[in-house]
Formats: sequence, C-alpha cells, structure tokens
Amino acid sequence: MIFIKNGMIVDPEGDRLYKADLVIGDGKIQEIVTGAQERAEVSGHNAGKTGGDGPEVTIIDGRGLVIGPGLADTHVHFRDPGFTYKEDIDTGAAAAAKGGFTQIILMANTKPCVDNADTLSYVLEKGKKTGIRIGSCANVTRSMAGKELVDMEQLAQAGAAGFTDDGIPLMDESLVKEAMVRAGKLHKPISFHEENPGMIANNGVNAGKASDFYGIGGSPREAEIDLVKRDAALALETGAEVVIQHISSKEAVELVRKAKAAGARIHGEAAPHHFTLTEDAVIAKGTLAKMNPPLRTPEDRLAVIEGIRDKTIDLIATDHAPHSRQEKEKSITEAPSGIIGLETALSLGIRELVNKGYLTLPELFRRMSTAPCELYRLPGGRICEGAPADLVLFAPEERWVVTGAFASKSANSPFIGEELPGVVYYTICDGRIVYKRR
Repeated sequence: MIFIKNGMIVDPEGDRLYKADLVIGDGKIQEIVTGAQERAEVSGHNAGKTGGDGPEVTIIDGRGLVIGPGLADTHVHFRDPGFTYKEDIDTGAAAAAKGGFTQIILMANTKPCVDNADTLSYVLEKGKKTGIRIGSCANVTRSMAGKELVDMEQLAQAGAAGFTDDGIPLMDESLVKEAMVRAGKLHKPISFHEENPGMIANNGVNAGKASDFYGIGGSPREAEIDLVKRDAALALETGAEVVIQHISSKEAVELVRKAKAAGARIHGEAAPHHFTLTEDAVIAKGTLAKMNPPLRTPEDRLAVIEGIRDKTIDLIATDHAPHSRQEKEKSITEAPSGIIGLETALSLGIRELVNKGYLTLPELFRRMSTAPCELYRLPGGRICEGAPADLVLFAPEERWVVTGAFASKSANSPFIGEELPGVVYYTICDGRIVYKRR
C-alpha cells in the first residue's frame, strides 16, 4: 500500500488542480481524501512495517509536488529487436519511467519489423517485465515495403495496439484506403508518416534557411502537405481512426483542423521538438537537431502550438528515436534522423506550453496522458477512485540541467546543457514505484 499525502492533484477531465491525499493498494487508487480529514489509521502504526495486523505502507510526502496521471507516449522507438546498440526495451522503459511515463506504444520499424505475430509477441512479452505498460503497433505493410498489407486481423488478435509503417511513408493511395477500412473494422488506430519522398532531396533538414546553410537540398514543407491532404480526405471517406504523426508545418495543422471540422475521426500528433525548436537549431546543433519531418520556421512552430491549444492536435508524443554517438557524428546528409525525448518531454511541455500561457497544467496532461489513453483504449489517463494507480509526482517549478546522463542508452538530444523546469520525483505504475529520484 502507498499513502501519498499533501499532494496537488491534476484533473485533466475537470481542468482543475486540487489538494488531496491518495491511498493506493492492489494496483488501484483506493481512496482520494480531500479537506482536513485525518488519515491516522493509514499514516500511523503500520507505516513501514512488514508484518503486524495491516499491510506494509509506504508514505510519500507530496508537499510541493503535483500528482498527475502517468504520461502516455503513443509514438516511441525502442529499437528492439535488431538495433539494440541504440536502445532496448529495458533501457527504453527506464528512460520512460524517469520521464514520468507509465504507458508506451512502440513503433514497428524494428528488424525484423513487426509484420508478424511472433515478433509482436517477443516485444509484448519483453515489455511485461519492465514495470511499465508497453504495447506495440504492428506494421501496415509486409516488410514495410508499401506493397502488400499485413494480416491485420491476425495481428490485432495477437495484441497489436494499432498499425503504422512509421519511418516510411505509404505512397499507394488505394492500399492506404484499404488499410484504413480494415483498421476501422478492427477499431484500431492507424498512423501515418507524412513525407512524400519524391519531393525530398535530403531528409531531416528543412528546405530553406537550414538547407541553404549547409549548401544542400532539403525537405520541403510540400512533402508533408501532399500526404496529409491525401490522408485527411481518406480519413473522412473511410471513417477510420487516423493519426497524422509528428506534424511540422502550419499547412498540415490547418488540413487536420478542417478535416476534424468536416467530421473525420482524425488526430493530430505533435512532438515536443516541433513546438519548441525551429530550423535554427539544426544550424546551431547540427545532426543532434536533425529529424523527420524536420524542424521548420518560427511560423510553423507557433502554428503547431496553436493546433495544440485549440485541440486540432490532441496528442503530444515524443517520437523518441535513439541513435548512437558514432551515427550522429556523421555528416549532416549521412547521419540518421531522430532525437531521444522521453526524459525531457514533460519539462518542455511545462516550459513551452504551460508557463507561456497556451495550456493549463491539466490541459497539458490531457494531451500527454488522457487523450492517448482514450485513443488506444489504455488503462490510466485519469485520477479517480478505482482507476489504475499509474501516476507521476513532479515539482513543476523546480529546475534541472540536461547533462547528457540519460537513462536511455543513447544521448542524441539537442537539449543537452539547457536548464528546464519540472523535476520528476516518482513514477508509479500499477501501484508500484518504478522510478524514484535519488
């Protein structure tokens, strides 16, 4: 049993903060105590005991801490199987817990990729041993080749949380439409990486100021706009639950906004780097700020923030993408795209969205916990009696420096050296403490 006293609770559904004590047992929130009610029977003689008449009680003094529902990230790469020198499921889970995440949905671009039940089973079984809740998407196409659909029905039966070929855009419109129809029948989200490769000279760098700085061709906004326009229309036509991943351009935000208004079951997803950084970071940080789709202009960054504010973008997901130091030390055109993000996401959300007045803290948790859990039908995402005891306890105003000493196996972050607000003290999943700040 865990007793958390004197904490400030985040209620994403009621958009409120309130002071309360929490009693946790059997993996659930058993009681929420507000006001001056005493908890002597919990905080007294049984505290810390391993025997006696009652259960052992761990007492956490939440004074100065905010208690939110555990964060849920529905766009994560743990590189396992196949690329475990970058990350594996155990180190990725440790990074997630350190960042306050209790729910993770993995992408399927591993080696072998998750286009079959055996690989999916490997990932899910290994995830069960980590202490947090790990699910995985399956691929949309066999071998991620974009030509033949996987057995979506079999993979859904085997436990796939959704479907995506994230990392490789799907160019066959008829195949995409069929995939949406089948995913819709299975009541599973289907997610799309929206960059038309035929328009891109060098990915990971915005075509404009950044590409000019390096003297290379880059990735123009039209590459994203082209596929978002197609898939927004298909989402409206098919009625499927469609996720437009890691939106980077103002035009893509507007296309999703219009599709939502027309009745499409479409979801916008934004990564913290896209609402925090611009292409100037690629000039300053080089490959550490190279990602797909690329960082774009200040106008695009503000459009992404406005999309988050007005719920056009209802999901904040990290696109945690670990790479080795040796890979990121290659030239701007040869280094792989992607950054890690699990350990900095909450802090960036606080700094860029809450502290600057775009969202309240409960609204941030709506985007980072409640909405992702609702979309993928996951436990958690709210704090109420009887709910799973999946929680993050953090000090929103306390500051920390990103040193590069990550729990992740990789350290490819453009935020190293920055001082950020929001220190995670505890992460609790299924009623167990899975991370405690030392």
